[in-house]
Amino acid sequence: MRCLLILLLVCAVATHAQQSDSTISCTRLGIVGGVTAGGFIVGHAVLNDLWWKGTPTDFHINTDNDYRYALNADKFGHATFAYIATTAYADVFRWTGMDSASAVWSAAGVATAYQTYIEVRDGFSQKYGFSWGDIAANMVGISLPVLKHYYPSLRAVDLQISFWPSRDFRNGYYNAIIDDYTSTTHWLSVNIHDLAPTSAFRDVPPWLGLAVGHSVQNLDGMGGGQHRLFIALDWNLSRIQGLPRWLRDIMRTLHLYHLPAPAVQISPNVVWYGIRY
Repeated sequence: MRCLLILLLVCAVATHAQQSDSTISCTRLGIVGGVTAGGFIVGHAVLNDLWWKGTPTDFHINTDNDYRYALNADKFGHATFAYIATTAYADVFRWTGMDSASAVWSAAGVATAYQTYIEVRDGFSQKYGFSWGDIAANMVGISLPVLKHYYPSLRAVDLQISFWPSRDFRNGYYNAIIDDYTSTTHWLSVNIHDLAPTSAFRDVPPWLGLAVGHSVQNLDGMGGGQHRLFIALDWNLSRIQGLPRWLRDIMRTLHLYHLPAPAVQISPNVVWYGIRY
């Protein structure tokens, strides 16, 4: 999670510094390459400590409880993280001077390489195993920024993530909050202003959207538990008129995290939240 936050920060700064010159800067590309290589190394060390401890095993595919242990909340997580990484790297590659098409395809390549590496490494872990479902979810998240480049109507859609520590996490049951799916909510955000007819929603501000969220509760690791579904307001603060460019760029990147907002839980029961984190 810390690596992801660092990437988002670098992305925000890089996007602000982006120039209109289409010539690729070897210096900037070298910086991105160096940071990426360092991130792979640090990411391996962190994940090796969090996930891959224990005696290595022969490569195997998880056919036991892959689709049961977290009620597929992990698949939402794979898609969301892959989307965030691809979106962030596309901005960073544009900062190097790449055109938009080259940037988004290069970002998709980096995200695919990293996510596939994690899955292959999982295949040698006795606890996890290789998952074709995870691979499919990764490709969904990686493909969306590419599709948004070619289909402008999709640019009103974002995948987001948010965290709020669960009781199990506060009690030390999980080493990292990103492993606790009861602490995590994955969101599909839609900008109403961009999709709805102007005549019908002319008074809806461009920074206001709706988001559908998914989380889980009472997991037992064997398929037990409940899905939680939410509908919430969503703030795209980069769309506020009059913001300086540097702040708008930062807000655009931070929109990948779902900010606290009024929400209603619609399943498994109805609960109204003045603010849902």
